[in-house]
Amino acid sequence: MSEAAARLRIVPWPAQVLRRPADRVEAVTDEVRAVWERMIAVMEAMPGVGLAAPQIGVPLRLAVVDASTARGQAVRMANPEVLHESVELREHEEASPNLPGVSAVIARPRAVTVRFRNADGAVEERDFVGLWATSVQHQIDHLEGRMYFDRLSRLKRDRLIAKARKAGRQGTE
Repeated sequence: MSEAAARLRIVPWPAQVLRRPADRVEAVTDEVRAVWERMIAVMEAMPGVGLAAPQIGVPLRLAVVDASTARGQAVRMANPEVLHESVELREHEEASPNLPGVSAVIARPRAVTVRFRNADGAVEERDFVGLWATSVQHQIDHLEGRMYFDRLSRLKRDRLIAKARKAGRQGTE
């Protein structure tokens, strides 16, 4: 992990910051931009395709997503919200660095339209499709205090958490 990633450690589940809705961002400031840059460094070091601020212990509605193959295309979002979602679903194996070593296949809308404040502070609406859409929705879940496994049945969720515990990882509520 890079030096930037080391400075902002991933918070282990079930930390409270991961289980409650994050606070709205009132303005895009230099401080907010600095958090985004550090988040991108953490995301790249994992490597991952997205990261939400609560995952690093920052209780703000900030997310970054980069599902590009070339990388370096990170979308910075403050207060993202889904405006529209496709009826067609897409299954993808999801995981989280907050509960490492386990994953599950989650079905989410294949495409979404999201409104957010961008790095310039302007309100933007953007369509995301495929892995981009999956990652954006995954990050918005984090901002709402939800983990991907909250979308599983109780039985599957309990099995996933038990597997994480057995592997010696965090996972007690």
